[in-house]
Amino acid sequence: MMTYRSLGRTGLQVGEIGMGCEGFIGKTSEQVKKMVDIMEEYGVNCIDLYSPNPDMRSHLGQAMRGRRDKFVLQGHLCAVWKDGQYKRTRELGEIKEGFADLLKRLETDHVEIGMIHYVDSMSDWDVVINGDVARYARELKAQGVIGCIGLSSHNP
Repeated sequence: MMTYRSLGRTGLQVGEIGMGCEGFIGKTSEQVKKMVDIMEEYGVNCIDLYSPNPDMRSHLGQAMRGRRDKFVLQGHLCAVWKDGQYKRTRELGEIKEGFADLLKRLETDHVEIGMIHYVDSMSDWDVVINGDVARYARELKAQGVIGCIGLSSHNP
């Protein structure tokens, strides 16, 4: 039986066990569907989508068809797919394109959490919070495209 907890002040209830999207990379759509079936069976409802890998996103979108509302999606802003690989960016055009791709491939019009990806220094924090990234995140939140704004860091 999964135990659920409130995620900060978001009002979201997430299981104590979540799924990181790296587990979906390199898997077929059938394998991803089976993993999502197991997640649903055991009450794992939170999926962190840092990876912009297009195949992973498409397979996951297909696997969630008809049950999207059972999952809390944490979609990252600033993690994009460029030249066949992951790239961290602060360039607004790339961010918008990457986030639109995330929504399209996941076959959804929203994510519960819009995670500003990998803010790893005070200078990066200043660029993010005082620039286009935070403004864009707040626009998405105002439009209901993301429910909450989050931030990830490797160097707190």
